[in-house]
Amino acid sequence: MDTVRDVITVILLGSGLSFMLIGAWGVVRLPDAYHRLHASSKCSTLGLFGMLAGAVVYIGTVDALIKAALTLLFTVVATPVGSHILAKAAHSRGLRQWDHTLSDELADDQRDGPPQV
Repeated sequence: MDTVRDVITVILLGSGLSFMLIGAWGVVRLPDAYHRLHASSKCSTLGLFGMLAGAVVYIGTVDALIKAALTLLFTVVATPVGSHILAKAAHSRGLRQWDHTLSDELADDQRDGPPQV
């Protein structure tokens, strides 16, 4: 039974680490801050999920499950909000997008003004 638990733990930790590494690679390789924010927020959330799931399987207690679930809940709520705030602040300060970006919907919305009712 311990061998099965250890194998599952290694798989979950490996998947979490893989997502974290992909996110770090995206932060280094992607062309602008908006793309980098996308890579870091998505991959850090998925990576943390894998790491926490691996820890819960290895520890195997209800306390570990509750702490991991609360940590993941906070991360799922806080990471997109933080990324959105950073992206909106960068946009309002005039940080340029990559030249091949197809659209800027926030600038379009600001140019058109509030919707007419």
